[in-house]
Formats: sequence, C-alpha cells, structure tokens
Amino acid sequence: MLYWTAQNETKVPKLGFGTWLIKGPQCIKAVRTALEIGYRHIDTAQIYGNEAEVGEAISASDVDREKIFLVTKVWRDSLSSENILSSTEESLKKLKTDYVDLLLIHWPDPRFPLQETLSAMQSLVKRQKIKMIGVSNFPVELIEISKKIAPELICNQVEYHPFLDQRAILKAMGTHNMFMTAYSPLARNRVFKNKTLQKIGEKYSKTAGQVVLRWLIEQKNVVAIPKAAKQKHAQSNFDIFDFKLKEPDRLILGSMHSQNQRLVDPEWAPDWD
Repeated sequence: MLYWTAQNETKVPKLGFGTWLIKGPQCIKAVRTALEIGYRHIDTAQIYGNEAEVGEAISASDVDREKIFLVTKVWRDSLSSENILSSTEESLKKLKTDYVDLLLIHWPDPRFPLQETLSAMQSLVKRQKIKMIGVSNFPVELIEISKKIAPELICNQVEYHPFLDQRAILKAMGTHNMFMTAYSPLARNRVFKNKTLQKIGEKYSKTAGQVVLRWLIEQKNVVAIPKAAKQKHAQSNFDIFDFKLKEPDRLILGSMHSQNQRLVDPEWAPDWD
C-alpha cells in the first residue's frame, strides 16, 4: 500500500474503496470483502444511504477500527452549525464508531456561510468526534477561502480521471499541503474503452483501469477511491502495487485531459473555473 502522510503524521491509504450506489446487504458484503482484500480506506456519505451498512461491515470485520481510514460527508442541506453537529452524531451511530477519520462538506452551498460550517466541524475535532476536516467539489477559489477560515483543512474530494483537467486544483493541493481524493477515477468505466489506455495496459499485463489507478496514486497529492460492488472488480482495482508506470506512459495519461470530460455536474455545482 502507498500512503499520503499529513503533517501530523496521519497516514492516508492512497487507494480507497468507494461505496456510492452500493446499498443494503450488497454494501455489507462489498465492504467486508474490500477489507479482506486489503483496503484500509473506506469512503461513504450521508446522502449515499449506506452508512449503517458500512458500519456493520466494519464492525463484523477482523480488521481493527484503528487501522481503517473512514470517511463520510455532510450533505449540502445540513451545513448549518446545528445540523453539522446533529447529522454527524447520527452518522457516527450508523457507522457504529466513536469517530470518523475525515469529515467532508459534500458540496458547497452558498445558503450556508463557510465560517459557520467549518467552525462547527472544528468543534467536532475538539470533541474528538472527527480527526480531520475536508471538503468535496470545491473549486480553487473556495479552497482559498476555506483555508483562511480553517488552516487545518486537509482534503478536497473531486472528480478526477485522465479525461478531466484538474491541474489548477492539484496545484492548490500542493501549495496548501492538502491531498486530493479522486472520485470516479475510472470515468464511470470509460477508461476501459480507450484504446490508448488499453495498449499501455498490455505493456504491463494490466487493464486500462489498473493503469489509470496506478497513474493516479503515483501522483504526489492524489488518493483514488474506485467503487466496486463485485469482488472481482475490487480485487482488480487493488492489484496495482506490483508495477510502476514508466515516464513516457505517465506523460501520455497526463496529456489526455484535453478531452475535459466532466461527468458529475449537477445543477447545484459551483462555478468550476
């Protein structure tokens, strides 16, 4: 496993397990299987409707809670100070844990002042309900504002894959000693259809998806959280620690962003530029 190390020496596994759209018994099985495979970074969110299942899977696992980096997110309608506190307490109960390692604002929402939201999250850190705070789907401008309010802000989770240019956010992550978590890292399976990625994969006896995940985690401040409901896909995503990409191949992947295919852009999304 590769890790991103925070200034407080916290180690974040650079490959995590995403749970979006995985619910019910399937979610319990998928998370338990992921932990058996070797994943130690589990990502969920209040809006996913599966925190209870994730919590059940972790509780039933042979892996100690302290060895799991657990992430959840506060939904955009719960960003008032009061709702941050109450919804996080509810998340902890569902997750069957006393704390989460990282709590994120799922989407920015101008109805709620960042000062109020981040201050509430800071209070949760002081109460040891959460270890670290971060955001998701924040453009650079909002990162700059947020860091002035909460200098300890550690993460921005955004869509990132070879077909989307995220160089501006990556630069901001480096400047502020933060890490980017890449969601939809396989571009909702579009990477498997790309002939260039297929050919690169053949050179390493790997799939296009494995090449992309390796490219992501080899980047200094990037963590990836592919989703996989089936065991064979979870295992395939995890089998990326036995090879390294050569520089020419990294450059090819890094040049594909000109396609600029943003796949997640709801009506409430911020101005990405």
